[in-house]
Order: sequence, then C-alpha cells, then structure tokens
Amino acid sequence: MTNDVTETADKTPAKEPETTTGTRIYRPLTDIVETSDGVTLMLEMPGVAAEDVDLILEQRVLTIRGKVHPTRPEKLQPTYAEYGEGDYERAFTLSDDFDPDKIDAAVANGVLRVTLPRAAEAKPRKIAVKAS
Repeated sequence: MTNDVTETADKTPAKEPETTTGTRIYRPLTDIVETSDGVTLMLEMPGVAAEDVDLILEQRVLTIRGKVHPTRPEKLQPTYAEYGEGDYERAFTLSDDFDPDKIDAAVANGVLRVTLPRAAEAKPRKIAVKAS
C-alpha cells in the first residue's frame, strides 16, 4: 500500500480523554483496502447508527466520529462487565489523489464503510506506444 492514507491517531486501543460527557472514546479497528479506483476504509463501530456518524474532511484530514447511545439500564450497576461502551473517533491524513466531492459512507452490521475514490487525474492510465 502506498502512503495515500496515513493514520494520525494514537496507537492505543482505547483511551480516556477529557470529555464534557464523561464517556470513553475508542479507536475503532480499521481495515484499509486499496485499488486502482481508490481506497476503502472499514471501521468496526458496534452500536453506532448511520445518523450518529460524523465524517469531517478538513485540510486533507478525514476525521470519523461515531456516537453510541448507552444500552445499560440507568439504575443498575454491573457486577462484572467485559464490554465497555463509549464513542468512537479516528483520523486519517489523505493525499491529494482523492476526490473529496465523491467520498461515500455507509454503515451496516456495526461496520462503517468509507469509500475514497481517486480523482480522475490521479488514476493510472495506460499510454499507447506507437511503432515508428
């Protein structure tokens, strides 16, 4: 893979930054697939609905945020918990090869799929060689 997409997030799987809501923020696990047409990011974000995802592209940095609504009953405290609820956030620095107007995103079964198509001028093209 070339350096078309660069991760700008911390390498820790989860962190507790200072937030106004007091919720945890997780770095979603991400698969990156590159083709000649562009790059596809697949981020694991269980519990996040499409309307709770924000994608912001600013100065070539794509920031992805997902908001989770708590499912734990309000008046109950767990005796033991293995699954921590929290929001998701991850950022990637994009090269100039991508067409920002054609970025597409969809969420299904807890996976956010972000398609980053290459700009037409950045796509590889075959050059014909003529015999002289």
